[in-house]
Amino acid sequence: MAPRQPTILQIIPRLDTGGAELATVEITAALMSAGARALVASEGGRMAHQVTAAGGELVDFPAASKNPAQLIANAVRLARLIGRESVDLVHARSRAPAWSALIAARCTHRPFVTTYHGAYAERGSAKRLYNSVMARGDVVIANSRYTADLISARYGTDPARIAVIPRGVDLERFAPDRIEPARVASLRHRWAVAETQPVILQAARLTRWKGQEVLIAAVAELRRQGRLGEAVAILAGDAQGRDDYAGALARQAAALGVADRVRLVGHVEDIAAAYAAAHVTVVASSEPEAFGRAAAEALAMGCPVIGTRLGALPESVRAEPDAAPGEITGWLVPPGDSKALALCLHAALSLSPAARAAMAVRARADALSRFAVSAMQRQTLAVYDRLLGTHLAEQGSSSQGA
Repeated sequence: MAPRQPTILQIIPRLDTGGAELATVEITAALMSAGARALVASEGGRMAHQVTAAGGELVDFPAASKNPAQLIANAVRLARLIGRESVDLVHARSRAPAWSALIAARCTHRPFVTTYHGAYAERGSAKRLYNSVMARGDVVIANSRYTADLISARYGTDPARIAVIPRGVDLERFAPDRIEPARVASLRHRWAVAETQPVILQAARLTRWKGQEVLIAAVAELRRQGRLGEAVAILAGDAQGRDDYAGALARQAAALGVADRVRLVGHVEDIAAAYAAAHVTVVASSEPEAFGRAAAEALAMGCPVIGTRLGALPESVRAEPDAAPGEITGWLVPPGDSKALALCLHAALSLSPAARAAMAVRARADALSRFAVSAMQRQTLAVYDRLLGTHLAEQGSSSQGA
């Protein structure tokens, strides 16, 4: 009789949108390819159908609650679920449900894995304690070297318990040769941008720390210097209720005389085509990015990136002086420095077609080597194997190669 394949339980508050949610779906798919059973405890959301489409089983669970009494009740419910469904390992992807998952895993003597998805601001001892659950896994998955160093510095976590696994990018979706010209033309038409106008793209939700104000100031600086040319800045991101901030950005652009060169276009569903339309992508974050998905996606599309020298972005963007000229995929600037950003924007807009094409090839190749979803899936399954003594990573690779 063949040995029973393990049952893995992932727990996440909701399945609406975001990197943690997408990783949940991707690991569900990897588990099914390896012949394992994949459970996801969540309150559901827009991406819930992707879990079931991948072969996973959804467990309706109040995972978003931060109420201490509810966390204890959730731990009891999870312990019962672990026993009833013969769960072999619990993987938590968010802080509130991680506390319940930790208690349940310890009570049932199951291995406990966490993925540290964000930098998590720590303001006071209570918040520090709350965040610390993400460093209490038997193995703690960090989505970048920056995140791994942060975990070690904050909690003294043994490096042997930390596995650095970069977030995966769908390299088939984000592939330049898969973007039909009509998709790019449709976006340019919607944005009121002529075919000949270079696009400066910022793909980020509208919130102050993402640095939209810095980009607008940099565009204004370029115009003042007479270096902007016909370029247009596209701010592609949902305000998520921050209408005051969106209004402030529009007023800033008007006050600086660049309202005609700044477009707030809201959420862009076809973001791969947006990267294809862009001459350069800007990630102007003023707070550390734990990974920087926009940078990785842009690089996969062969789009050069200007990022801030902060958090994990220096790991993603190969820039001088750390990279040799033949390795460069973009530029890095100090956070909040609109003049430095303007200087790099000018460099990007001034690239010759041949130099721009060469950088695009390097960017795509670098993304292929470091950010493949398949690599993230294989490395995560290897973490499960390490704790369970199974061979999921090998079985998943064999299944994909069949």
